[in-house]
Amino acid sequence: MPHVVQFSAVREVELVEIEAQPLTPGSVRIATWYSGISAGTELTAYRGTNPYLTSTWDAERRLFVPGEPSFGYPVSGWGYSEVGQVVEVADDVTDVHVGDVVHGIWGHRSDAVVPAAAVAGRIVPDGVDPVLGTFARVGAIALNGVLAADVRLGEQVAVFGQGVIGLLATRLASLSGGRVIAVDTVAARLAMATTFGAVHAVDALREGGAGERIRELTGGGADSAIELSGTDRALHEAVRSVVTEGLVAASGFYQGGASNLRLGEEFHHNRVRIVASQISGVPVSLGGRWNQGRLVRTVMGLVFAGDVDAGALVSDVVPAEDVAGVFARLDAGDPEILQAVLRFEAAPEQVQ
Repeated sequence: MPHVVQFSAVREVELVEIEAQPLTPGSVRIATWYSGISAGTELTAYRGTNPYLTSTWDAERRLFVPGEPSFGYPVSGWGYSEVGQVVEVADDVTDVHVGDVVHGIWGHRSDAVVPAAAVAGRIVPDGVDPVLGTFARVGAIALNGVLAADVRLGEQVAVFGQGVIGLLATRLASLSGGRVIAVDTVAARLAMATTFGAVHAVDALREGGAGERIRELTGGGADSAIELSGTDRALHEAVRSVVTEGLVAASGFYQGGASNLRLGEEFHHNRVRIVASQISGVPVSLGGRWNQGRLVRTVMGLVFAGDVDAGALVSDVVPAEDVAGVFARLDAGDPEILQAVLRFEAAPEQVQ
């Protein structure tokens, strides 16, 4: 029987059996090999803080409003960083073939039926570790943040949060010609940030705040900042770190209020611009040329070519049945975890 990861209640996650989906016209069946866990978005489901669990999303008005939550527990099928092998194709599918190893989004499930168009062209090349395919979505999120921050050759950019997406943003901003100042609370992540191209590493917990130190290092402030930790305190320090009329790309998934974001201070007096970066859209100035597909193609081209060492970010590859333990560690803030990946039974034995 196929299995899927299910959030059964707050801080309860398990692998449960499900019925196999029927193959439909235009679709393919994929046996999942690996599925990457998002330590940000998925923890909101694990902890019960996701706004969809507490309010109603009015898609027409694009507002969260009081009422019956958009969905509740149990929540199944979350996950957006999957790799697997095509094992069956519908008769009308010609651009995806049985045996193809593909990356895409179909959730933490062992067996998935998806439209062929969703994985066409998303092939993991021969000779490449298939685990690297799990970085397509997180890499696209990182690149979207870099584009939102308008990073240019020779400019100084502060990247707050050196988790998986933050480290990818650090590398991508460096490849774009930016001089990156990496900010985090974990020394090991700051050390990795320097190997990913950061020219400076700043402890977010230093006295006086990271913003003050960044202004010292840059001689007056960074041209832009990318905030990826998802905390309001970091967002406030990002605002403090940039020059007058500087740009802050708020890319984190912020939960609850923002008592540490004091808009009457540097934001107001330095006329700082804050823009939201979220993967459902690209910066408006790039909308005619960029989309999610191009984000993914760009990032994965760099990953597969070795220009972005995504493999160095994989800290844990665990059997899917151990999912509860992984989420408990992530929830506790275990500094040893960076990118955790679930391994399903179909994965080749020789690939570790």
